[in-house]
Amino acid sequence: MHRAHTAFSLALSPMAHKNFATWLLKSSSSQQMAKVTAAAAVRTYNSAAAEPFANGSTASYVEEMYNAWLRDPTSVHTSWNAYFRSNSYVSPPNLAPVQANTLPLTAFNFGGAVAGAAPDSKTIDDHLAVQAIIRSYQIRGHNIAHLDPLEINTPELPGNSSTKSIYANFSFEPSEQDMDRQFKLPSTTFIGGDEASLPLKEILNRLENVYCNKIGVEFMFINSLEQCNWIRKRFETPGVLNFSPEEKRLILARLTRATGFEAFLAKKYSSEKRFGLEGCEIMIPALKEIIDVSTELGVESVIMGMPHRGRLNTLANVCRKPLNQIFTQFAGLEAADDGSGDVKYHLGTYIERLNRVTNKNIRLAVVANPSHLEAVDPVVQGKTRAEQFYRGDQEGKKVMSILIHGDAAFCGQGVVYETMHLSDLPDYTTHGTIHVVANNQIGFTTDPRFSRSSPYCTDVARVVNAPIFHVNADDPEAVMHVCKVAAEWRATFHKDCVIDLVGYRRNGHNEIDEPMFTQPLMYQKIRKHKNCLDLYADKLIAEGTVTGEEVKSVAAKYENICEEAFALAKTETHVKYKDWLDSPWSGFFEGKDPLKVAPTGVKEETLIHIGNRFSSPPPNAAEFVIHKGLLRVLAARKAMVDEKVADWALGEAMAFGSLLKEGIHVRLSGQDVERGTFSHRHHVLHHQLVDKATYNSLQHMYPDQAPYSVSNSSLSEYAVLGFEHGYSMTNPNALVLWEAQFGDFSNTAQSIIDQFISSGQSKWVRQSGLVMLLPHGMEGMGPEHSSCRVERFLQMSSDDPDYFPPESDEFGVRQLHDINWIVANCTTPANYYHILRRQIALPFRKPLILCTPKSLLRHPEAKSPFSEMSEGSEFQRIIPDNGPAGQNASNVKKVVFCSGRVYYDLTKTRKEKQLESDIAIVRVEQISPFPFDLVKEQANLYKNAELVWAQEEHKNQGSWTYVQPRFLTALNHSRDVSQSDEQSSSTNTTTTTDHTNHESDTDSDSKSKPWLSRMFAAPNSNGGDPKDPAQTLGGDFNAAKHFDLKNVRHDFNRPAGIAAAPGARIAKTGRKISYVGRACGASTATGSKAQHIRELNALLNDAIST
Repeated sequence: MHRAHTAFSLALSPMAHKNFATWLLKSSSSQQMAKVTAAAAVRTYNSAAAEPFANGSTASYVEEMYNAWLRDPTSVHTSWNAYFRSNSYVSPPNLAPVQANTLPLTAFNFGGAVAGAAPDSKTIDDHLAVQAIIRSYQIRGHNIAHLDPLEINTPELPGNSSTKSIYANFSFEPSEQDMDRQFKLPSTTFIGGDEASLPLKEILNRLENVYCNKIGVEFMFINSLEQCNWIRKRFETPGVLNFSPEEKRLILARLTRATGFEAFLAKKYSSEKRFGLEGCEIMIPALKEIIDVSTELGVESVIMGMPHRGRLNTLANVCRKPLNQIFTQFAGLEAADDGSGDVKYHLGTYIERLNRVTNKNIRLAVVANPSHLEAVDPVVQGKTRAEQFYRGDQEGKKVMSILIHGDAAFCGQGVVYETMHLSDLPDYTTHGTIHVVANNQIGFTTDPRFSRSSPYCTDVARVVNAPIFHVNADDPEAVMHVCKVAAEWRATFHKDCVIDLVGYRRNGHNEIDEPMFTQPLMYQKIRKHKNCLDLYADKLIAEGTVTGEEVKSVAAKYENICEEAFALAKTETHVKYKDWLDSPWSGFFEGKDPLKVAPTGVKEETLIHIGNRFSSPPPNAAEFVIHKGLLRVLAARKAMVDEKVADWALGEAMAFGSLLKEGIHVRLSGQDVERGTFSHRHHVLHHQLVDKATYNSLQHMYPDQAPYSVSNSSLSEYAVLGFEHGYSMTNPNALVLWEAQFGDFSNTAQSIIDQFISSGQSKWVRQSGLVMLLPHGMEGMGPEHSSCRVERFLQMSSDDPDYFPPESDEFGVRQLHDINWIVANCTTPANYYHILRRQIALPFRKPLILCTPKSLLRHPEAKSPFSEMSEGSEFQRIIPDNGPAGQNASNVKKVVFCSGRVYYDLTKTRKEKQLESDIAIVRVEQISPFPFDLVKEQANLYKNAELVWAQEEHKNQGSWTYVQPRFLTALNHSRDVSQSDEQSSSTNTTTTTDHTNHESDTDSDSKSKPWLSRMFAAPNSNGGDPKDPAQTLGGDFNAAKHFDLKNVRHDFNRPAGIAAAPGARIAKTGRKISYVGRACGASTATGSKAQHIRELNALLNDAIST
């Protein structure tokens, strides 16, 4: 066995990539191969007795000794050992059934050898060599395939023959007689079709055509024989690349449209960036072929993610987005609806249409994406998984995803690897994604030699056993075949696969970029290279499938379609962002009051029921062995339910359970969320004696409840947060939560946070109710694991710090409607419960960034009575001081505003210093949007008190830089708000509050101008000395007014450019708010526990002093 192991290890070693087949074919190796064959027990058998004495009991005894020798040569007598080592023994043929990896001698053609005679060693060697050659083509044929249409990366082959490259280094030259010999084909190849054997020459020719032509197949690393044989059959079977004339004309028509679209845009918008697909236009017919085959196999919905290159062409010719809407995006028109919009090559869409090839309806969605390459990948996967979930598509037969990549990004962006690793996880799989790489063989200006270390840009897919189909993009029929195989692979095995379209980029990175600066030789070739359409048209004309006139007619017809759409686009006066929505929520907004929030409190009986279920073991508790520590946890929960109080974990469970009761799907995802990072949640109980036996009480609250999913994720933030964001986009009636292991771990998902969550609605009119749970608190755990960097989220909040919105009964919900997301730091389980339920109670959806506690999870004072969660209760944006200070506000000397965990440290210090009547502590639970009205109310309550803001984070971190200007706005101004102020305060079109309009014509004209024009407008007649250098720029600009922070601005609560309305009451109170806390710092926290304690004590002493 050692000899066999050595021989086959050699065959699989890198040294043997070109040499193994030749080594096997060398006639001098016949004796060695015979030894290998015997030692490996890969034996032939014969129906006649090979040895006269080998029969009956004697033969059985010899066979037994031989098998023992194979297992351990030292276990038999030395004479037997010598005999078996001499290779003189042939095992009895009829004493055992046919085994795996064996063939009867009659299967071999020995050129007239007497039937039943043992083959000579050369015959065995030759047949094994042929099998090795076949395998070598299957493993390494792609290395010498003709994949590059520019022929820049064509391999150097001996004698211009890829066949000779297999054995050239060994001086092997098979004779004509060898080439004509018949060889039995093994079961691991399908090149013979119905033929069991072929001449060597034909074997080599067929292998050459399959594996070394315009398609290169990487699949032999897959550890499934069934899957490998499936792929072999799809590529090796003779005739698989034969297309009918109708199919060829369809390919030509689709390629004509793809090429014609790019040519039309180049003609009409020659100076515009559009990131066209020239050089890889075949991607459009390729996508359509994937969709056609998938639709025929049962797919009803396809969700696509792609970069900017080729996006407009995909929208036009794959999704069939109306061309006039695409052309309108080039016109630079004003928007007819809300939002800031995005560049045209980032926009998404959603289309339902009839697939004319399969005559079946299909839904196509292209997800909007930023310039951050590959960031959209996990978003698409999450959206796909959600749609599969809501459709009950547990095997992915109805909903699928297609991801389109650039070659440099596919191998360069780490999120590709993270997303790939979600592909087979039970709670994240989409049951197979087809990846299409538009391989330009360049990334911006960097060629592959400097952008990757792997041979191919697609090598990352090998880690998940995804087959990779490389194909020359200038061979449309090869591309169509590969796409057909990819769609069938996905439908059969529900696993990922990759199509590598090896093409080129005819222009620079964009249409106005000059590529000759950095790739002169490549672009000299590209300038001379015919495009794919011309090459294919010439081929079809030459073979008589179409005529030249037909080719011109198809092109002219599509150009007329484009011209008509172009003329229609000229009549448009506005663009509509809603036309580009990728995730429409049909019926969600209709019939709702946009400013009415449903109650978040529930009946106390519901809370008790959920609490009892959540604190109970499984129904078969006698059989389900629970960890003793968890029995104590369940008992403590039951005691709290009996006392009608809830800690953090119980409050969360009640929020989830009550939503599930109302039919709202809840999905919680992240690292270690089933147990919770801090071992507080324990939603999944594990049987201590049986593997995979678990119990989740929240899945068994009510018989008709909605599904609850809690999923430990892979150790990834970027991909998993993107996945959950995509999941939240699909259905507004679901609570989707992602929890970071520690708050600062969200750093690695910053692209998803910045480009999708905070700005998605503004750019793409796309709402999301995603909840981010970020453990936060300065508790001596060091620079990491302390801060969730809440200041970053607050910095991206879109509310104006200088504008006090008009006060009304809908003040709070109107703020939520107008802001881009919500940032909160709750201090009680009841408020946590309400803010989670409010995500569903709102008539719209906003992301929620929630700083969650660590030490408060078990803090004895961090508990809430059921009365604060039952009917009539609601989320408190600010929790006032309800102690002695709040009851006697006139005697209070200091009011400490704070947020989060530090509140409990402050109250403890205040109690120790016996200052409960002198110092009030007010908790700001919802930080953004800022509760101007409630802060103003609290300030008016404590008219004589000093106001301070206390936080545990450093001064340049935490909430201070966000709340400071907003406190000034809330404290220093009290006035009537004119209608002009109100209208400019928000883009909300549902405002109904009626105010008298005191706006002058001058004010109106000023407001209608762009802000830059207002800044540098001509001097007005109402004030200012034109000779004053501070006012020489004129208009509303005044250096003292705008830049001197020593004086409080009189227009602090108005948006820039809005003058005070005549008759408006403006009153300065002159109050300010001071900061108490740590000084500015570079790190989020100290690594020294002693230093942490000193800093905390200093904070508390400064805050709790009069």
